[in-house]
Amino acid sequence: MTATRAADDDTPWLDLARAPAIEGLRFRRPRGDDDDFAALAAITVASNRADEIPFLPSAEHLREEFDDLSRSDPTRDVVLAEVAGAPVAEAGMARTMRAGIPVYEIWGHVDPAWRRRGLGRALLRENLRRTRERGAKEPDGGPFGARAHVDEHEIGHHRLVADAGFEPIRWYFMMRRPTLDDIPYAPLPDGLDIRPVTPDLHRRIWDADNEAFRDHWQAREPEESDFTSLFAKADLDTSLWAVAWDGDEIAGVVQPWIWKDENRELGVQRGWLEHISVRRPWRRRGLGRALTAEGLRRLRAAGMSEAMLGVDAENPTGALGVYERLGFEVHQRTTAYAIRFEG
Repeated sequence: MTATRAADDDTPWLDLARAPAIEGLRFRRPRGDDDDFAALAAITVASNRADEIPFLPSAEHLREEFDDLSRSDPTRDVVLAEVAGAPVAEAGMARTMRAGIPVYEIWGHVDPAWRRRGLGRALLRENLRRTRERGAKEPDGGPFGARAHVDEHEIGHHRLVADAGFEPIRWYFMMRRPTLDDIPYAPLPDGLDIRPVTPDLHRRIWDADNEAFRDHWQAREPEESDFTSLFAKADLDTSLWAVAWDGDEIAGVVQPWIWKDENRELGVQRGWLEHISVRRPWRRRGLGRALTAEGLRRLRAAGMSEAMLGVDAENPTGALGVYERLGFEVHQRTTAYAIRFEG
């Protein structure tokens, strides 16, 4: 892959290996301006609508996701495809650490009107090229990997990653509670209470949540920038959160979120339980159930009419059963695919 300057402007256009022969097709890195974030969001929304994936980000949402340039720099790790100047596809990658190994999470979206023409395959090759380029610069010189999460409706995407050598390694469920009526009674365990979230507690809550998630399979290792970006998000409303305390110790946390732009796009009143965590000493006592029910009540009080959450199908704490007993149903299934490279 090389970058060449177009004769008609100052944009550094990219030559992607074996790109499809589509008249007017060109590739470039995003500039990081408002127009490009709007284009990335529009492509993602069009693609996800076609695949029935309930993630319809706004341009501002995507900008927030890219705030941490240590994981992904859109001007280096993302590719935008245009045909006759109109954005039609995008792809990118972001670095994470899992089980002590660098893992590059890759993604891609193609506008439905431009699918089945080889764009997805070309962008996947570029993602892997960039993964190998960044992986080769890892300081310890050890192995690294790439990972892709593919929804059950993305038939072409499943085929692309399998053809590229990825193998399925894990499965996840997106669960939906279609109504917030009849939330079961689920009291806190004796001796615990829920207290308001105030800014001076943000760090303790974040640390407790991360500690609880360390027991999950190949949990992502948090970085300091994750803390900063989390509490800078425009849609953050910690009054929705519920934190259970046992004296001076945080026992568990539930983080309900309402993504206003996404709800407007979908025409729903949906809340998400983004994180539900219980620290080890307080497990198997009904705290996860109590916090989930409390999160649902808070979403209902905020005017929401349904709720969604994601869960590892093999969650070691039995969370899947807890959610089912609270009225959640499996809505969609996602497969995690992985490929490994030696340093």
